Amino acid sequence: QVQLAESGGGLVQAGGSLRLSCATSGPILDANFMNWSRQTPGKQREFVASISSTGAVYYADFVKGRFTITNDKAKNTVYLQMNNLEPEDTGVYYCYITTSTTSYWGQGTQVTVSS
Repeated sequence: QVQLAESGGGLVQAGGSLRLSCATSGPILDANFMNWSRQTPGKQREFVASISSTGAVYYADFVKGRFTITNDKAKNTVYLQMNNLEPEDTGVYYCYITTSTTSYWGQGTQVTVSS
């Protein structure tokens, strides 16, 4: 059974940093992308960042160079380093895996940025 477990969320002041982790386990075949999305208050869930199986990275425009996604294949863990956080970044952050046929989602981790 595929499982994704996010961690690293918490409360931080504006301008601060957090590193989110997503540990994956289980029989994941043909994983094309490891991704992060978020759900902020009053908005629909939105894409944040992804990294392909070949290491190509993609970011949402609002990241503005503040976030970095990395993948440690030896640890089966994907990270999202978030710097210069803003109150608008407050929300639940989800990691998910996309394959050619399906996707797997974690339960999310709360990030709260105070002004």
